[in-house]
Amino acid sequence: MQRLSPLDAKFLNSDSPTVPRQIASLAILDAGERALDHDRLLQVIDERIDLVPRYRQVPRRVPGGLGAPVWVDDEDFDITRHVRRSALPKPGSDDLLHELVGRLIARRLDLERPLWELYLVEGLADGRTALLFKAHQALVDGSETVDLAQVLLEEVAHTRDIPHEPWVARTEPGPAALVGESLNRTLTSPTQVVRVAERTAGRLLRRVPGLGAPTPPSHGVLSTTLSKHRRFASLSAPFASLRTVREHHGGTVNDVILASIAGGIRGWMLTRAEPVTPKTSFRALVPMSVVSEGLPTSWGSQVSGHLLSLPVGESNPVVRLHQVSYALKDHRETGSAVAANELANLPGFATSTFHAVGARVAVADNAREHHITITNVPGPQEPVYLAGHEVAEVYPCIPLDGNRAVSIAVTSYNGHVFFGIVADRDAVDDVEVLAQCIREALEELVETCESAGRRAPRGRQRPDKAGRNGTGRNGVGPA
Repeated sequence: MQRLSPLDAKFLNSDSPTVPRQIASLAILDAGERALDHDRLLQVIDERIDLVPRYRQVPRRVPGGLGAPVWVDDEDFDITRHVRRSALPKPGSDDLLHELVGRLIARRLDLERPLWELYLVEGLADGRTALLFKAHQALVDGSETVDLAQVLLEEVAHTRDIPHEPWVARTEPGPAALVGESLNRTLTSPTQVVRVAERTAGRLLRRVPGLGAPTPPSHGVLSTTLSKHRRFASLSAPFASLRTVREHHGGTVNDVILASIAGGIRGWMLTRAEPVTPKTSFRALVPMSVVSEGLPTSWGSQVSGHLLSLPVGESNPVVRLHQVSYALKDHRETGSAVAANELANLPGFATSTFHAVGARVAVADNAREHHITITNVPGPQEPVYLAGHEVAEVYPCIPLDGNRAVSIAVTSYNGHVFFGIVADRDAVDDVEVLAQCIREALEELVETCESAGRRAPRGRQRPDKAGRNGTGRNGVGPA
């Protein structure tokens, strides 16, 4: 029996209606000659799920809380319970898709089944289809288990034959076996005794009125008491435009992204008549990769959180960019940052796994107060496919946590940069305005290059001959 790690157990125990612990990715597929149908999607997943055995397992709690939960095979596993269909009403607009995604990412996973779902969304405009991948944060750790999107999305357009063997679930241990193994493990490990005592004390404190209550939310437009509901918005931009800003003003593409987010939050606050002064700033937790040569198998252990003050009060877009670049300069100069092409060239669509790892790091680093989590991961600059269908767009979605009302995840892929914004539905009823303000802040930076006689290239851009995507150094989050 394999136990959940302390962090995974924390994710499982803290899952609640207002804080569903799940990471998501939204992929838009081109129509092609024939749309992807549900039966074909089931077949593709069934052929590849052997590569991620944990997607057929479920966490079982030890009676009495005498140990961390254990992973066991789901004897009643039925893939059709996890792969679902949905459809947009006509005209299948982006607004309708965003509304659906907001509802789906707010819906908790069934903790009595394997902790993932995949929705096939039909009815998009122009004959396109969408896939929404959902996985619990206790499931995807970048070490034992990667995100399902990394397994399903591949670099070849033609259908490949994947060796597949019939799966037979191992018999699930009963309550007595779980308790016996846990007691034996506890008695032979002093650290386990301490952990059990801490968990028991924590449960007792939560039952006492006035003790163990959640910390009241801090003030500010990015803070709230989370509701059960979410909103989602997205935007995309040509990668070449960001690269032009980098080449003209210095820094990295990551700096451009963060400066655009800072400018977008500023513009959004002004539309809401929120007070903005030259000193207005928000602390962002930005997970970053911290290895210099290659990446080990356990990616999750190679990411750390970096606190960055977003200069929202600065009205000049170029000064904003330079302030972000200066704040991240030390990390780049340590030599521990991972080059963007190292991450982008990893097998499969590893981007989704790194977003999951980044979101985990943000929760583990929750003791350091911050107002927003931002993950930024470079993806491949060539198309990826699912069952022969090209992925046209991909938007990551990272969960809300604590009292934070907004989270932003960014992915560069195939000549574009894609932003996924998750917000609390009650606190941020204008999330699409925030997305538009981030777009305008980026365009404002591009215009500073054009006004200097350097017109930004439009459209998609292929990697250069060295295979780099032009982001300089980039980890999970700007690096």
